[in-house]
Amino acid sequence: MEDLAHSWTRLSLSEREGPGCCLMPEESVKTFSIAASFLTKRALNANAIARTFTPLWRAMRGFKIQHIGDHKILFSFEDKEDVDRIMGSKPRSFDKHLVVLQRYDNDRPLEDIKHDRTTFWVQVHRLPLRCMTIEAAEKVCGVVGEVIKQSDSKFYDGGNFIRVKVSVDITMPLCRGRNITLKDDKQVSFKYKRLPNICYWCGRLMHDDRDCEIWIESEGTLKNDQKEFGPSLRSPPFVVSKKNTIVVPGYYSMRKTTMKGRQTSQPMNEEQPDQQNQSGGGTNTKGDPNGSDRYMQGSVTHSMCNSQIGINPCDHACPVSSQPLMSNLNGMSSCPNGNESVFKEMNEVPQKSKRSEMSPDTFGIPK
Repeated sequence: MEDLAHSWTRLSLSEREGPGCCLMPEESVKTFSIAASFLTKRALNANAIARTFTPLWRAMRGFKIQHIGDHKILFSFEDKEDVDRIMGSKPRSFDKHLVVLQRYDNDRPLEDIKHDRTTFWVQVHRLPLRCMTIEAAEKVCGVVGEVIKQSDSKFYDGGNFIRVKVSVDITMPLCRGRNITLKDDKQVSFKYKRLPNICYWCGRLMHDDRDCEIWIESEGTLKNDQKEFGPSLRSPPFVVSKKNTIVVPGYYSMRKTTMKGRQTSQPMNEEQPDQQNQSGGGTNTKGDPNGSDRYMQGSVTHSMCNSQIGINPCDHACPVSSQPLMSNLNGMSSCPNGNESVFKEMNEVPQKSKRSEMSPDTFGIPK
């Protein structure tokens, strides 16, 4: 098929081959597709692929699977939103090997699709503190691949590292790090999110260790400590950084804020006594010098030590008077609720005890 496409221009076309056939838009398939290349060596099974990607993609209206070549699959969707979301969640793996996903617009032959690039989130570690910026991280990651800028800064900050989204050429070895120059030379390291199987001899994603040319040429004599790459390329899980830095305002700015808060709360405190007087909680006993009116009204509210309105047990027990206790009891003509006898007994008890000190007869001692 490829030979015919290249030689078509030099062939002499017949009347049946020459005239163009015009295809109408309504005659085309109204679907949105993703062409995938599986880098595993095992034979592909459509049912296994469906079981793997159905819970990962969660397509609203499902999808179709179609074989289009050697370890190549065409996924067809009815919603464009599903395709956009899936392409934004790259990379994906199957059987621990990379699956290269490419958006297919259904307007070109499937043979023209190149599966040589994929997207990784690359974490940049060991950046100096003053260079922990998005601009510096994107500049450093220029050697990894084509940087894809993000609109929200929260996708970058990982706390002690900055991560960048990069389109990587999978035919080239992965970058392990890069030298940077400030006052002296420093090294930064790269870590890749969702990194599938990789050849630890050459650093490529196209094959694993046993299929590498370096391993085959050595006839199996290479040792593990001679590997140029390793598991350190895999990134830890990314969690959006919680800012551990707080901004403390200036001393006088804090004082001004405190003073404004006090001035705002002061008028509210001044209105509180007026509200107490209106509710009958004041100490005014006009028209009733002995305070019997307040006693008849029930409990008296007072401002307690914790600035709350409560019940004063002293006012609830007996009337409030500004005169001495004994003179007030002697001068009171009547007491509500039958408490007059109680006050007389209280007044008589000290007199009996005083007479008992003068004469022993009060206790029944024989003469």
